[in-house]
Amino acid sequence: MEYAELQVTSNFSFLRGGSHPDELVEQAAALGYSAIAITDRNSLAGIVRAHLVAKQAGIRFIPACHLDLLDGPGLLAYPTDQAAYARLSALLTIGNLRAEKGECHLYKADVYGHQKGIKFIIVPPDELNTQFDYDDDFKSAVAEYRKAFGSELYIAATRSYNGNDAKRLFRLGQLNIPLVAVGDVHYHEAARRELQDVLTCIREKCNIYTAGFRLHANAERFLKPIDEIHRLFRQYPEAIGNALEIADACTFSLDTLKYIEPEEAIIDGMTPPERLRKYTWMGAHGRYKGRVPKKVRKQIKFELAFIERRKLAPYFLRVYKYTQKAEELGILHQGRGSAANSTVCYCLSITAVDPMKSRLLFSRFMSDAREEWPDIDVDFEHERREEIIQYIYEDYGREHAAIVATVTQERHKGAIRDVGKAMGLSEDTIKRIGATIWDFREEGFDQKRLLEQGLNPHDPLIFKVLELTTLLMGFPRQLGQHTGGFVITDGKLSDLCPVLNARMENRTQLEWNKDDLEALGILKVDVLGLGMLTMIRKAFDLVLQHYGKKLTLANVPQDDPKVYEMICHADTIGVFQIESRAQMSMLPRLKPTCFYDLVIEVAIVRPGPIQGDMVHPYLRRRNGEEPVIFPSKELENILGRTLGVPLFQEQAMEIAIVAAGFTPAEADQLRRSMASFKANGKLHLYEKNWWMAW
Repeated sequence: MEYAELQVTSNFSFLRGGSHPDELVEQAAALGYSAIAITDRNSLAGIVRAHLVAKQAGIRFIPACHLDLLDGPGLLAYPTDQAAYARLSALLTIGNLRAEKGECHLYKADVYGHQKGIKFIIVPPDELNTQFDYDDDFKSAVAEYRKAFGSELYIAATRSYNGNDAKRLFRLGQLNIPLVAVGDVHYHEAARRELQDVLTCIREKCNIYTAGFRLHANAERFLKPIDEIHRLFRQYPEAIGNALEIADACTFSLDTLKYIEPEEAIIDGMTPPERLRKYTWMGAHGRYKGRVPKKVRKQIKFELAFIERRKLAPYFLRVYKYTQKAEELGILHQGRGSAANSTVCYCLSITAVDPMKSRLLFSRFMSDAREEWPDIDVDFEHERREEIIQYIYEDYGREHAAIVATVTQERHKGAIRDVGKAMGLSEDTIKRIGATIWDFREEGFDQKRLLEQGLNPHDPLIFKVLELTTLLMGFPRQLGQHTGGFVITDGKLSDLCPVLNARMENRTQLEWNKDDLEALGILKVDVLGLGMLTMIRKAFDLVLQHYGKKLTLANVPQDDPKVYEMICHADTIGVFQIESRAQMSMLPRLKPTCFYDLVIEVAIVRPGPIQGDMVHPYLRRRNGEEPVIFPSKELENILGRTLGVPLFQEQAMEIAIVAAGFTPAEADQLRRSMASFKANGKLHLYEKNWWMAW
């Protein structure tokens, strides 16, 4: 027996779906389904996550969407190939851009204009009228759809256990449109029905006692075993066959999407690599006053050869273009990120830090062994960054440039507040539960702290609230916009992903976040704002006004002993990165005397090194109170500059490769899990590798 589930609502239909996309896909694979589609409402925001898990689980995934129309019954849309997917994405973009963020206004005419290559399933009303039939308006809309879509049209048949299933299926059969068996799935297992009810209460702004018929009548909207599906539709076996037919017709995979960066024109007869070479050597002579050291020349040649070999010249020229625009407008900027540690970036004035002087190694961040795009983040004065953002929109066009999304997730106190209100708890009780959370604990809520707040953790209602809160944490709540991440493409962005209006005026954004884009090999560049750059620029203006000195980030005197003396005394209020209480308390203990000491200072006052008990061993070794030892020569090469104590993510990756036999790709995934363990909780998946290494 076979089955493909074609109507699945994930939690990216915000406050509707009760399971993550990955949970739904994994469950479908465990049940032996042939394929599964995610059909979130007017959105493709969750499909990349489902796609990645489907590849691991060995199940075919169908990117799809539930189209909510303003002037007709809803439609489930399934693109059969890449061109059809592009049309579906463009359709959603049209609906998004004519509405405020969070809404999508689509009409039947919009669908008719983008229907080629898409199969459609009509979503019928849940209830019949008093004559046990569908209303004439629905029948008229069905007739119109039949005329428009022809043989690409089907209608959804669902066993919802509402007491009228037999009548509904009989009436659907009279419409002379092929039936398709679907589950109208909202969660991967029946136990999630409680959480889905809570989500409904949050969405409808009511509580579980007053929700009434706004809740689903039962817990049947889960992924059922295949034999159960066949039993439910034993009178309509063709409905299951039609589901498999649609699944077989949908050959499109997200793996076929290819990022094509904007082409750089041939100017003055020079190709992009030739222009990059010209600008780099011009900049080098400017940086080094016409006397480029032999070591620097060798490094520039090495980097330019690598960039040309990897065909990265257009990317570097693109960043160079908008940083030069900032220079033209008098906007202070500073590049950072992996590729910004290159001499080429220094010569192009993307960054003002000389990597040769700071002993930053280009090969450590970019090499032929790593397939990902280089990372050049550029900070601009926060008061004027919008000028650069609008320049990028105008230069490339809004069809080709958009800001990356962020996924706002339910966090501890927000989840407690939402669940508590939905479950009918008083504001006082919700605040007392919230007061028990001091930090993240994987084991859940601290019962001792609950008792200290006068709460009984074994009270059935309190226990259920805590249980549901734990499940809700990490659920997506809405799409936000990245602080400055841009995707710029040669073709239309809507061919890759739907575009929508951002909250901020004159901004548009994608539906996918940076992890989704990176998983599909789509390049993101960061155009960030930094308040300290604004302050530095104002300080430069004052120095010029009162002392006649024209300072830049590149010519400010470096390694002034008096500055480091002030830093060692924690006289750093207003100094970016080292002005917090935690930093100021650490400075007299670490006593930085050079730039790299400040790098360690900033890195060590973070949750990772603190919780990993790395701070005190490093300080003891730095102060000569403890010998500097290394478990092996290999680890000495990795940890030498930090006295045998791992402080940086790159060190953790290298240790995983050397000590635990990780591949570079596995080490990178480990790094991501370490950085986001609160959100995805997948750090435990790598424990086996460590134990095998030992």
